[in-house]
Amino acid sequence: MKTSRQQAERRGHHSESVAALWLRLKGYRILARRLKTHAGEVDLVAAAPFGPVCFIEVKARENARFAAESVLPAQQTRIAHAASLYLAGRPGLARRGSRFDIVAIVPRALPVHHRDVWRPDLS
Repeated sequence: MKTSRQQAERRGHHSESVAALWLRLKGYRILARRLKTHAGEVDLVAAAPFGPVCFIEVKARENARFAAESVLPAQQTRIAHAASLYLAGRPGLARRGSRFDIVAIVPRALPVHHRDVWRPDLS
């Protein structure tokens, strides 16, 4: 029998796959999945069509609004630091600019893409 932790991880992998597919259908190019740095992890990194590099947190919730509200400031800071590390080694991508998005995966509904949800304060 699977533990609740294993079930949550499996649900997370599935949600990330759904989010990646949704973004690809919208013209985004997936650059990384489950990006790991010593600063933290980013669920998806994608290049927006003719736009910035997007660092995307995927949240599976019963309600899309709850998903958008579930990324707390400490997590935003970790994601922003991981994004900085990722872009530091990729100057071509860094020139495109960046933004931080959330994709909400909600039961029996299409994913909801919240764009430019927060601006990092890396001071």
